[in-house]
Amino acid sequence: MFETAYAMSPGAQSQGSGGIFAFLPLILIVVIIYLFMFLPQQKRQKEHRKMLGQLQKGDKVVTTGGMFGTIVGINEKDNIVVLKIDENVKVEFLRSSIAGKVQRGS
Repeated sequence: MFETAYAMSPGAQSQGSGGIFAFLPLILIVVIIYLFMFLPQQKRQKEHRKMLGQLQKGDKVVTTGGMFGTIVGINEKDNIVVLKIDENVKVEFLRSSIAGKVQRGS
């Protein structure tokens, strides 16, 4: 009889909700990782896509391989950018291989 009374006490009911609170630190870690890792990465990708869409002739750029050049032609259909590396040297690159624009003074 005492065993039945102990099982029905209010303390026994609160043990069931302890399982939800056990996952709270894990949920907080996932939220923090999302806020500090994934959101900034998505923002950088969005800015990079915007920059690629605004490329035009005369822009000085650097490729992901570290090659500097000036855009002399853009093929929108094939997503190809023609870069002038030196006098009489022109190289074709995929638009996605452009890492960024270089300032005019550089």
